[in-house]
Amino acid sequence: MANPILVTGAAGRVGAIGRTVTELLLKQGKTVRAMVRNEDERAQALRDMGAEVVVGDMLDLDSMHRVIASCETMYFGMSVSDSYLAATVNAAAVAKHHGIKAFINMSQMTLSQMSITETTVSPQHKLHWLSEQALNWSGLPVVHVRPTVLLEGFFLIFTADSVRQSNQIRLPFGEGKTSPVAVEDVARVLAALLSNPQPHIGKIYHLTGPQSENLHFYVQEYSQALGRTITFQDIPVEVWRDGLLQRGLPVYLVNHLATMADLHRAGRCDRMLDEVRTLTGEGPLSMQDFVRKNAATFTAPAKAASVSTDARIRRI
Repeated sequence: MANPILVTGAAGRVGAIGRTVTELLLKQGKTVRAMVRNEDERAQALRDMGAEVVVGDMLDLDSMHRVIASCETMYFGMSVSDSYLAATVNAAAVAKHHGIKAFINMSQMTLSQMSITETTVSPQHKLHWLSEQALNWSGLPVVHVRPTVLLEGFFLIFTADSVRQSNQIRLPFGEGKTSPVAVEDVARVLAALLSNPQPHIGKIYHLTGPQSENLHFYVQEYSQALGRTITFQDIPVEVWRDGLLQRGLPVYLVNHLATMADLHRAGRCDRMLDEVRTLTGEGPLSMQDFVRKNAATFTAPAKAASVSTDARIRRI
């Protein structure tokens, strides 16, 4: 039997990148080892799809040995966390010990604007940057994948309620342009890299959607997809931040999200590349098509559509 491809974060819900990657690899006939944090219904769903499920903790050396042993290729991805750097180094050390031949690392595009002298006010960005440095120093055969903001984040979780209830997008982006990319497109790139990693070792890929526009443009896309007029209301970053805190979201996560909003307002998320198409042969999902695919979330009655928006945010 072929050595399994390891996918960490396979049971995650928000973004669901790991889960989607697992599904794509299994459809290709690959042997997949799916790492999860807990034995629950999501783990069982992965087994039902055909994955080998292993429960582990990225901060625990013993469990990481069990997770990585006998794998040659792995995907590393983790949610926003103040333990991000420790988890990366832990996974890298064990991967190095077991002779991993390809380490596909999920990063983020903001790092393209960072250096030893340039950072942002979000500690998470610095942890991401340091994690990339550590992986590069490790000598592991690494590929860094840096998507911009995900459509499922700011444009599903953070706009669904206001669009559904008052036909408005309320985000603190000002006039800033952005090129959000869909989880399914990021997952397609990752599956392609994991299936044939060797030509990509040592490279960095930046993933965006097919358009870089401001919110005035995107509300027109929402309007066309939903068949009703959607408007944009800019709100101050601090007001938006306070609202997230009132929902009970962790301060560390909220501070990172507020930084992302500030970067949008400053025009630092205006970037567009065609690497999704280059790597997969198919272009990324447009905003209009994304909204159309998720129309029920934007139009369902509040009682039916309030399926735990805050719960999904907590898992970003």
